[in-house]
Amino acid sequence: MSMIMAPLVVSAVSTVLAIIITVVDSIVNNYGEVQIDINDSKRVLKVNGGSPLLQTLSSQGIFVPSACGGRGSCGACKVKVLSDVGPHLPTELPYMSKEEINANVRLACQIKLKKDIKIYLPEELFNIRKFKGIVESLKDVTYDIKELRIRLIEPNEISFKAGQYVQLVIPPYENIKELTQRAYSISSSPSDKNHVELLIRLVPGGIATTYVHKYMKEGDVVEIVGPFGDFYMRDTNADMIMVAGGSGMAPIKSIIFDMWERGITNRNVWYFFGARSKRDLYYVEMFRELEKKWEKFHFIPALSDPLPEDNWEGETGLITNVLDKYLQSVIPNENSKEGYLCGSPGMINACVQVFDKHGIKDVYYDKFA
Repeated sequence: MSMIMAPLVVSAVSTVLAIIITVVDSIVNNYGEVQIDINDSKRVLKVNGGSPLLQTLSSQGIFVPSACGGRGSCGACKVKVLSDVGPHLPTELPYMSKEEINANVRLACQIKLKKDIKIYLPEELFNIRKFKGIVESLKDVTYDIKELRIRLIEPNEISFKAGQYVQLVIPPYENIKELTQRAYSISSSPSDKNHVELLIRLVPGGIATTYVHKYMKEGDVVEIVGPFGDFYMRDTNADMIMVAGGSGMAPIKSIIFDMWERGITNRNVWYFFGARSKRDLYYVEMFRELEKKWEKFHFIPALSDPLPEDNWEGETGLITNVLDKYLQSVIPNENSKEGYLCGSPGMINACVQVFDKHGIKDVYYDKFA
C-alpha cells in the first residue's frame, strides 16, 4: 500500500466507525416518550426521553434553580424523586445530606430521563418565568466587574425579594454550541419592576462572564429566568451584620436599598466589604451618601493589600479580621444579631467561624458556585 493510500484508508475507516457509533448510540439511547408526573399528577408532562431532567423541565417552562447551569457543580437543582431512577451517582453525593439521600432527593441535572418518573416540586417553582429584555446599559464599575442593566420587555415587569437571583441565558458563541445559563444575584431594588441589574465579574475561561465582558453590547436582546433563592432579609429586629466581596455586592446592595426605600431604618446595619486594593472598590460614594441619611447604617470597606498609590486610610487586612475586630470592640453587644454573607465559599466559611466565635448563630448566605 502506498504512503498516500494509507492515510486515506485510515480516514475512511474512522468515518465508518463514527457513523456506526452514532447509529448505535441513537438506537441504544432512544428512550422514546416518557412521562413526568409532578406532585401526584397535578401536572403530567409527556416528553422525549434521553435528556437530563433539569433541561427537560426547563423546555416545558418549569425552571428548577441551578446556579451552575446544569454542570453538576452547585448542588442547587434538588428534586425529590418518588419513583425508582437508580442509586445516587457519585456526582450527586457531595451535595446530599443523609436525610436527603434517605428521602431520595436528587440533582435534576444528573438524572437522565430513561423511563416514566414521579417527582415533587415546591409550588413556588411554578411561578418562575422566562423574561426577555434589552441591554439598556453595560458599564465597568471596576476593571473586572460590569454592571449589566436590563430593561424588561416580555413580560415587562418582575416581582422578587431583595437578595434573590436570576439565571442569565447566554447564546452560542465561538466554540460554545448550546445555550448556557448562569446564576447572578439581582443588585437592583424590587421597587424597579421594569429593570433587572446584575453585577458580573470576569472569570477567566467562564462561558457567561466572557460573553458579557467581550461580546455583549447595549441594545442586545437577552433572556433571564427567575427569580430564585431564599437569601433575603428576615423580618426581625436583630442587628444585621453583612459581609461581601467583589460581585457579592449585588444581593447586599439590593437588600440595603430596599430597606431604605421601605423605611425599615430601625435596625442597625453593618456592611463590611472586602477588597484587595482600591481598584477593586466600587459604589463607595453611594454607600457613604446613604450613611449620611441613615443613622443606623454603617459601611466599612477594607483593603487586604492596599497599594502605596492608594493612599488608603481605611481599614486594612482580611475582611474576616476586620469583622472580628468590630464584633469584639465596636459593635454593641446588647442586641441580637444576624449574619448576611455573599461571596466565595472560602470567605463565607471563614466569616461563619467568626460569627460562631461571637455567638451569632442566625447566618444566611449566598455562596458562589
